[in-house]
Amino acid sequence: MDAVYQLSDLRKEYGARTILDIAALEIHAGEIFALVGPSGAGKSTLLRLLNFLEPPSSGRIVYRAQTLNGNVPIETRRQVTTVFQRPVLLRATVRANVAYGLALRGERADRRVDEMLERVGLQSLAHAFAHKLSGGEMQRVALARALVIDPQVLLLDEPTANLDPYNVGLIEQIVREHNRARGTTVVLITHNVFQAKRLANRVGLMLGGRLVEVQATPAFFDAPRDPRTAAFVRGEMVY
Repeated sequence: MDAVYQLSDLRKEYGARTILDIAALEIHAGEIFALVGPSGAGKSTLLRLLNFLEPPSSGRIVYRAQTLNGNVPIETRRQVTTVFQRPVLLRATVRANVAYGLALRGERADRRVDEMLERVGLQSLAHAFAHKLSGGEMQRVALARALVIDPQVLLLDEPTANLDPYNVGLIEQIVREHNRARGTTVVLITHNVFQAKRLANRVGLMLGGRLVEVQATPAFFDAPRDPRTAAFVRGEMVY
């Protein structure tokens, strides 16, 4: 499969502390790739590097055959977007929030925003103020804002943490359907191994800033190679 990202000897350090140390990783075009592991394992740091929010301390990030370790062209940055666990929304209407990315690009928003609001079940709240919505509704606004610009890569950092089962199921369905319809590459960080099993084509376990194991989802859960992966899948604490 074509690789969207190819990482090699990738390290991220803050002072004397090494947060991330990944020897090699490929993320394939069109897949849903889930990263699981305990808090502090380096998952969110990796996502920041994949979104070009900061450069690695050493090693290489190759994105679509371009080595990007410093200045990243705006055209490339616009191909990748992130939905965070706690969305930061404008103090404006739901519709204005969803249209924001398109407006920054100078693109007309009318029909695309309306269609996206319908897809995430928020058309009746289009003119409500986003900061007054429930947590699940706010997360759907953030997801709609990310998807309406039709990114090539969607990065999800615990997008359903602390949400009720209805909103978890709805967000998972939206992500799954968009991936299938648009071929968008999705990288998902989740503490929920059941969510990784439901959504992902491949799953990787991170511990202490390192990748312990990456496998196709069935093999990751049913035939893990590393005993730490087996322990994590069983629900045991792994550090």
